[in-house]
Amino acid sequence: MYRHLKFAAIAAVASLALATAAFAQAPGTRVDQILSRGTLRIGMTGDYRPFTFLNKGTSTFEGFDVDMAESLAKALGVKAEFVQTSWPTMMKDFEADKFDIVTGGVSITLDRQKKGLFSTPIMREGKTPIARCADVSKYATIADINKSSVRVIVNPGGTNEKFAREYLKNATINVYKDNVTIFDQIAKGDADLMITDASETLFQQKLHSGVLCSVHPDHPFDFSEKGIWMQRDEALKDFVDQWLHIMRETGGYKTIFAKYFD
Repeated sequence: MYRHLKFAAIAAVASLALATAAFAQAPGTRVDQILSRGTLRIGMTGDYRPFTFLNKGTSTFEGFDVDMAESLAKALGVKAEFVQTSWPTMMKDFEADKFDIVTGGVSITLDRQKKGLFSTPIMREGKTPIARCADVSKYATIADINKSSVRVIVNPGGTNEKFAREYLKNATINVYKDNVTIFDQIAKGDADLMITDASETLFQQKLHSGVLCSVHPDHPFDFSEKGIWMQRDEALKDFVDQWLHIMRETGGYKTIFAKYFD
């Protein structure tokens, strides 16, 4: 009996030692990994102005979320490392752990929430049309747009295409892969309109002054919010949320916002 108890005790101690060793070798939080690596890997499409734009001349990213991401990296005390992705491949790249966070006008969706965590919302808005200024009155409602005679242009793989497929089943939908020049197709008359986030329609209205106009951006068709999508790690989410809170309270967010949207 004594020998059995002694053996059991030895086995228990050995198991505890193995468990302790395994725990010691287990990776820390995502924040620990980022600090150890010295870089924050940031996924971006680079095709969604004014949030993110890949300048091919300089091979650098520019935009609202670029400045925000660089501020976050600075708060962490690491370098910002931008990793290009695309709307159709973003989910796959996220699951493959190609980046720590994804930003650049990323909408908060339940499908994305299943795979990771979102920061507190950065911006609230919704989908609204942008069309040639002379045609704005034609496209005030979904019913106005949901006709076979209306040519709706969409970029592939994101929430814009998802919205169009769900609500515009009768309209003629054209998938156009270059999200940088997509609005030029409307200006040229090759498409009638695009439905996208209100913030983007206002920015493109400014770029195509007098040619393209946003349709009721203050009263979008739906509700959505943008946030920073990150790998499932509570320590990282806590840090990002606190950083956002400080940015809002100290005016840092307002300064960056004004640079691109005012």
